[in-house]
Parts: sequence; structure tokens; C-alpha cells
Amino acid sequence: MGFDLDSETRRQLGHRLIDRIDQYFSGLPGRAVQLPLDQRTFGDLQNQMPEAGQDAAIFLDYITTRLIDEGFHVPSAGYFGLMNCTPAYIAVLAEMLVAALNPQLATLSRSQLASKIERETVRWIGERVGWPGPFDGTFTSGGNEANFSGLALALAMHFPGSVEDGVASIGARPVLYTSSEAHHSIDKSAGLLGLGRNALRRIAVDDNIRIDLRQLEAQIQQDRAAGHVPFCVVATAGTTNSGAVDDLPGVAAICKRHNLWMHVDGAYGAAAIFSDRHRDLVTGIELADSITIDPHKWLAMPFAAGVVLTSHPKSLRQAFAVSTPYMPRIPGPEVLDNFKVSTQWSRRMNSLKLWLTLQIHGRQAYEEHIHRQLELASYFADGIAGSDLFELAAPQTLPIVNLRIRRPGLSEAERHAIHEVIVLEVTRDGRRWISTTSVNGKSVIRMMVISYLTGHRQIEDLMIALTAAAKNV
Repeated sequence: MGFDLDSETRRQLGHRLIDRIDQYFSGLPGRAVQLPLDQRTFGDLQNQMPEAGQDAAIFLDYITTRLIDEGFHVPSAGYFGLMNCTPAYIAVLAEMLVAALNPQLATLSRSQLASKIERETVRWIGERVGWPGPFDGTFTSGGNEANFSGLALALAMHFPGSVEDGVASIGARPVLYTSSEAHHSIDKSAGLLGLGRNALRRIAVDDNIRIDLRQLEAQIQQDRAAGHVPFCVVATAGTTNSGAVDDLPGVAAICKRHNLWMHVDGAYGAAAIFSDRHRDLVTGIELADSITIDPHKWLAMPFAAGVVLTSHPKSLRQAFAVSTPYMPRIPGPEVLDNFKVSTQWSRRMNSLKLWLTLQIHGRQAYEEHIHRQLELASYFADGIAGSDLFELAAPQTLPIVNLRIRRPGLSEAERHAIHEVIVLEVTRDGRRWISTTSVNGKSVIRMMVISYLTGHRQIEDLMIALTAAAKNV
């Protein structure tokens, strides 16, 4: 009875699972993303909660086999979907270590080394941003929490009384701005912060799918004339739909002119700071007041790992600090506990996987990783540009390509229906995964190079499948 297992059982279970994970990783280059369409099931689970336990070795093997045989495999080299990566194996081992040691990062008194590693990893990322002065940050559960945190910082800095007295104490409506292509977490954050989602002004984008700076300027002036209080602009470095990167220096200039906080949602694209060769993709990111970056996107980390950084270190404490008598303290000079600079209380050590991967592989591994994926996406985009069946639907900036069926005279509804049929056919056998979406109001087929295992073979296989599907629709 109980949860403790003897040493021999622990070793046998652990070795067996490691062997299965190793086999899984070995097969990822050729593994299908999912079962063929006619074999997929989505029925409700009907199992009853067990009253008595089962044999650990048998059941662990059973569920591992089912998850591998029946699962949806984001780590597959044929996954060209949303921003979900193949995790670095060293990061997988780091996750196992964190799960076993279960460090609690809420306070330094209970996590001295774990907190030091997190602080060091935050410093490494901030140094790559290139801020000339002091900065700080914290790991989050992902981009949603990081964007929420960035907006909370902006609100606390512009309206210090709102932290204690709420947004009603401001006396006028605070408003913020982002592009029509920005992530939905900005809407969600505006609602959760008590601003109301209608306080978010979504600004149209230009032909390069970047926020239109003239319309942004005009909307700010219009809001001020209406008695509202603009306080923040959220620029995007790598939109989910197309990978577009807003004109960050242009946004920064507007923010400076109007005394607005500039938050950059770089959950995906900010990873370009790890590349000396391609850092120019996010030129101007160092002008931001706060930044979101998700290592579980372009930096090959398993879920979950987000980071929010700010060039105003005191803003973290201003927005999040609370005091409580039951948290242990470190004797001597006051040291800032993690729970005072974060939305989280109990905190998992999400930093170890990135820290360990950098220690083992070094930054240059990311240099090569980012360059290779950009090259593969460019190779695919060139193939689309030269196709008689498809055309590029948006500029390719990051490793995301938007394409459309090359067929004149179609309405958007008709085109979208054709795109849906093409995607269904391309993904029917389960070997690869792409999707449809809408970019600037137009239906597109979206592909993304996100796995470090993806190579020219998978790109060419996708192109063949797209061509066959387009010819038959």
C-alpha cells in the first residue's frame, strides 16, 4: 500500500520507460502525425476510477503503447502545424529531473539553487534582447500568461493606484492597441484585467501584414479626443497566422511620442534574438518596455515554458508583490521572492530545460536551428511561387508560409471551401499536418517549419501531396 516503490521496481519502470521514449525519438523522422482519417476516434472515455491498483509495469507499458499508437504526434517531422515543436531530448530529461525533485520556486528560502538557475536563464535571454540598462523577468506557463503579465505591468506603471483600487479609480477609460493579426491572448488579458475586451483597439494591417502605423497614430489621437486614456501598444514579432513582424522601431517611436508602454508579443519570433545572423528579423525589440517569449515554440522546449521580460525591473514588484506571514524568509537583507514578481504562487521550475539545453548544446545550436528552418521555409515558398496551382498569400518572414489556390474568379467562401478540401486530402493519411486560417480577411493554407527533424524530404513530400490534392479538387 502507499505510493513508495522499492528501488528495484523504480529502476525497472524507469529503464523501461526510457527505452520506449528512445524508440519513440528514433522513429520521429518517419512517424506519421496521426492515424489515417478512417481510423481516428474521438469517443468519450468510459473507464471507472479504479478502487484497487494494477501492476505498474503492465499498465505503464499499456498506456505508453496506446499514446504512441493512437496519439497525435506534434514532435513528428511531418507536423507543419501551429507553434508546437519537437522537444530537445536534453530538455525531456530536464523535465524528468524537475518532476522528481519537485522544486517550489515561490520563495528563495525553499529554492535557492533552482531560483538561481531561473534568474540566470532570464539574464541570458535579456542580454540577447540587448537592453542597455537594467532588466528583469520571470518564467511563466506560456505566452498567454506572459502577455497578461506584460499588460499588468503597463497598467501598474501608468496607473499605480489601479493595483489596489481597480481600474475604476482611473477616472477615464484606459485603452490599448494591437494589430488585427495579433494573438487572441491580448483580448483575453484585457478582459481579465478588468479593462474590458472592448478597450482593445485592433488596428488594420498593411500589405506586409504589419500593424498600419498611420492608422495606429490616428486611433490614438481619436481616443484621446474622446476622453479615453491610451496606455499601451502591443506589437507582434511573429504572428500565429503568417509570422509577420510588426515595424518595431516604428511602433516604438509612436509609443515614445505618446508616452505609451510598448509590449512585444514575441512568443514565437523573439527567439530570433538567439541568432546573430537573423537577429535583424526583430530589429527594435530592444526598444520595448516588456517582451513575451515562449521557449516552447521556436527554441525546441517541451510544454510549458514562457517568459516575460521588462526593462523596468521595479514594475514587476509594483504589479505583483504581496506580503503574507506564512512564507518563510531568508535572514539578512531583503531578497526578492519569486512570488512577488509573478502572477504565480506555487511555481514549477520551467527554466531548467532551457538552461540545461544551452549548457549542453550552446547558443550556436540555436543559431543553426533558426537558420535551417528559415532556409527550409524559403525553399518551400519558392516552390509555391513557381507553382501553376498555388500562389503565395503573404510575405514569408519567419518559417511560416501562407498559400492560396491559384484560381481566378472565386469568392472567398468558395476559395475557403477548396482550401478545406485540399487540407483534408493532404492530411487524410495522417503522415503530415497543415491547416487553414485567415490572414487579413483572406482564406489561406498555412504551413510552418517547426520541427528540427524536418528536412527537404518532408518539404518535397508535402509539395507533392498539395499538388495532387489541388489537381483533384
